[in-house]
Amino acid sequence: MPSILVKLYSIFFKYSLKHKLQTLSLAPAGDDSFGVTSRLDEPVALANPSFTDGIATKDIHIDPFSALSLRLFLPDTVLLASSPADAHPISDRTSYGGYSPPTGKHQRRLPLVIQFHGGAFVGGSNDTVANDTFCKRIAKLCDVIVVAVGYRLAPEHRYPAAFEDGLKALNWLVKQANLVECKNSIGSVRTVGGGDVKRSGGQKRIFDSLGVSTVEPWLAAHWDPSRCVLLGVSCGANIADYVSQKAVEAGRFHEPVKVVAQVLMYPFFFGSVPTNSEVKLANSYLYDKSICKMVWKLFLPLEELNLDHPAANPLVPRKVALKCMPPTLTVVAENDIMRDRAIAYSEALRRVNVDAPLLDYKDAVHEFATLDLLLQTPQAKACAEDIAIWVKKYISLRGNELSY
Repeated sequence: MPSILVKLYSIFFKYSLKHKLQTLSLAPAGDDSFGVTSRLDEPVALANPSFTDGIATKDIHIDPFSALSLRLFLPDTVLLASSPADAHPISDRTSYGGYSPPTGKHQRRLPLVIQFHGGAFVGGSNDTVANDTFCKRIAKLCDVIVVAVGYRLAPEHRYPAAFEDGLKALNWLVKQANLVECKNSIGSVRTVGGGDVKRSGGQKRIFDSLGVSTVEPWLAAHWDPSRCVLLGVSCGANIADYVSQKAVEAGRFHEPVKVVAQVLMYPFFFGSVPTNSEVKLANSYLYDKSICKMVWKLFLPLEELNLDHPAANPLVPRKVALKCMPPTLTVVAENDIMRDRAIAYSEALRRVNVDAPLLDYKDAVHEFATLDLLLQTPQAKACAEDIAIWVKKYISLRGNELSY
């Protein structure tokens, strides 16, 4: 059973959330400020481009027409040399020189984890203290660059806004990868008739007009786009699964970015026909049946209030066949009302031969590994370590794969 602290916190959390959801449900259509001022207050962590505790962070706004933002988490291992003899002194790795990486040969290229935070579509952010702490943990354990997506929230921005923002983030990364290739070709040497000819200033201006000057320096210096993992927390898992489907649809059009796996942490799945857990745990911790229904009422379009909407139920008919989905690790908690539907999705993937292991944590509640109150518990830390073990199987360079 969950601890007394978790039980007390759950009572307070549910009372506060229900009050906020009821307030949000009264928001006039199109009133952006109403939703923002009616959300749960969550402490925010400021970005820090210096390597504090081994991770540097910075924020980027990638859409001039919305508040869509990304927070980058860069581990200091990108500056470690390939051999101990060339290793940088610790003092040289405490600062990253602001927002631009230093030049030099001692730079590594790391895989990328695109992370979507939780919050039941109506709360949360990529810069909260809890999300910042969790992303730093994943960046360290997996030795990856983490990109946390700050997508739009309901009810001001109903479906498909959050899902579209997730896809926009992936498409922005595709553009970044292509721009880096363009940038690398500027000033390169090509052979014509046996002679070496450098690219002309006119060609450089053409490349600049394509946006080479907008290349994100941290990614340009250290990202390996061929090793990309999607990781979603709660409702963020729904977004991650949607983005995975779109990546499968796009196929080679998303090259050189390749989504090699996804991690769904206690996804916020639901449906019209109750599962055993939705009946047994109707009054469960943190998120109960009434809260879930209120959330979907606020998130789905008014004309599409159907709990079997593809955004909610992963097992309804879909455009992308299950057998085409990337390897999928699913995390569930024993005391989570939504656990059975996540388990059913994982089983459906395994039936069509997708690598889809399930991690089921005893005595755990929804968001047990990402909630601010529980982040420092042994179970939360163990969950992040378990995720890292599996993820490394798909992001390790050839010849260095790990078994799971």
